[in-house]
Order: sequence, then structure tokens, then C-alpha cells
Amino acid sequence: MTTAAKRDHATAMTTQTGSRTAGAPRIKFSRRGFSIDHPDPEAGARLMTEALGAGDSEAMHGLLRQLVRASVSGQKPDKTCVAFMLSTVRSIQPRDAIEAMLVAQMVSVHVMAMRCAYRLASGDDVVAQDSAARAFARLARTFPAQIEALSRYRSKDEAGITVKNLSVQDGGRAIVGNVTQHASVIVGDKTAAIGPPDALMAVPLEVGEREPLPLDAEPAARA
Repeated sequence: MTTAAKRDHATAMTTQTGSRTAGAPRIKFSRRGFSIDHPDPEAGARLMTEALGAGDSEAMHGLLRQLVRASVSGQKPDKTCVAFMLSTVRSIQPRDAIEAMLVAQMVSVHVMAMRCAYRLASGDDVVAQDSAARAFARLARTFPAQIEALSRYRSKDEAGITVKNLSVQDGGRAIVGNVTQHASVIVGDKTAAIGPPDALMAVPLEVGEREPLPLDAEPAARA
């Protein structure tokens, strides 16, 4: 490889690394607490705010502190767990404060469920295993409910589709009037059905680098 080629390769690697750093800020831990690991503190805070879907830096720091606390194992934050949680939140891409809080709960529930699964698999005490099994079952039921809640919340902004032309096959029934379809709900206005009234079926409606932040620090401490 020539000197110029090596220089171009090094530049490309630096650019790729810089892009990953810019798009995915990490957390740096110390004895005093934690902080966002980025060469530009303001840029790091902005990127973390966008990644978490928080409305401002105060909301971002609050969510970040909660995620770090949710990772605690053996009285200490789990760095690998924090990295996983942040990466997962970024991949889901929360779009506002409601989604940010819900997604933070989702990743926390998953972490707790997997801890219960580990205790269930590795424990020898029957009582402890039974407790872990019950906790795991509750968390496992909560997680899909959270996914459904996020899906419903995101679908609230979907535009309705109005259908004006209908084709009815022999033996079928038609709805006279405009039909608006939104998500999985179909509602007809000025509805008149072809067929006896008792054949109608109701359609249900679904409703500068800052000082490291101690785990218990108040927002004013970061000013």
C-alpha cells in the first residue's frame, strides 16, 4: 500500500470513527459519578438529548440518571448494561417525551426480566426460584403491553383513508356513504346496510466537559 493510500485509509477510518462518536455518545464513569463521554460537552449533551428523545437537557439528564440507576448490580452501575440500554433506546428512536419515558421503561423492564431469568436458571433454592419465576412472568407480560402502548401512541397521528368507491360481490353487503379507515377501525357515516337490520355488526373502537454527575445529583448541580 502506497503512502497516499495509507493516508486516505487513515482519513476514512478517522471519519467513520468520528461519525460513530457523533451519532452515539457514550457514558463515562468515575468514582464521583458519570458524565457524557464526548470531546465537546455541549455537542455531547445535544446528541444524547436527541438519542433519548428528550425535550431538553434537563429531561435528558433525568432519563439518563434513571437508566444508570436501573442498571445497578451489586451496588454499582453496570457499564455494559448502560451501553446496551442506550443503544436500544437509540434504535427505537423515541420522538417525544412520552415515547422517551415509555422506551426507558421498556429497556428497564427487559433488563430486570433477564436478571430474573438468570436467577431462575442459576438458583438452587426452591423458594428463590419460585420468586424469580413469578417476577419474570410479570415482567414478561408487561413488556409486550408496553410495545402495544408505544404502537398505539405512534399510530394516533396516522391519517385516515377515505374510500368512496366500493365494489360489492354477489351475496355481499355494502355500506352507503363515506368510509374512513384509521388503523384497524372502520367507521361508516350515514350508514345504511343492504340486508336485515339484525345482520349489522358493530365495529368496536379502540380507544466544556462538565463535572461528572453523581447518581443523586440534582439538576442545579450541573449548572
